[in-house]
Amino acid sequence: MPHPQNLATHCVQNAVETIPFEATSLSQRQDAASILVAALAHVPSAWKNLEDAQVEVATFFGSNERLAIGAVEEARLIGWIGAMRHSAHAWELHPLVVHPAHQGRGCGTRLVAALEDAARRAAACTIWLGTDDDFGGTNPFGQNVYPDVFEHLRRLAPTAGHPFTFYRRLGYTVVGVIPDADGPGKPDILMAKRI
Repeated sequence: MPHPQNLATHCVQNAVETIPFEATSLSQRQDAASILVAALAHVPSAWKNLEDAQVEVATFFGSNERLAIGAVEEARLIGWIGAMRHSAHAWELHPLVVHPAHQGRGCGTRLVAALEDAARRAAACTIWLGTDDDFGGTNPFGQNVYPDVFEHLRRLAPTAGHPFTFYRRLGYTVVGVIPDADGPGKPDILMAKRI
């Protein structure tokens, strides 16, 4: 995956700038790991310590199959988004994290837009993602969705602020589910968008 060189887009609101991960400083890279832990603290399967998060952040450097974009405000990294190239035409969005103190201000939306722009420039057609529910954010949580998986998916609704609603607002569509992906009754909701 080519690392786009023209990702720096100045965002007027909140003076947030999106930059390629390669342009981040050492302290911003350390912030990226801290944000990964803090933003996903409510998710049981997420990174729980700084060391594991630092290993994950490092995977986005020096790889042709991975790309990340940071959101910077006053020289501090406040969020970031990653992508993995699975084919010539499809990228997986993973992860999207914004520091809890900066959530709800449009930073996540800007990061998704920056990633979509990068994917378009690289001639990708689709961005997809899995949005796990291992914390009780949707009505299939805790349910045995077999044998009628699609009926459960048709009735999918949030119960506790699940991120699939955020992605839906940005044009992503629920395209499937992996039942029990994170344990019994803990599905991974698959979403995608043609870009």
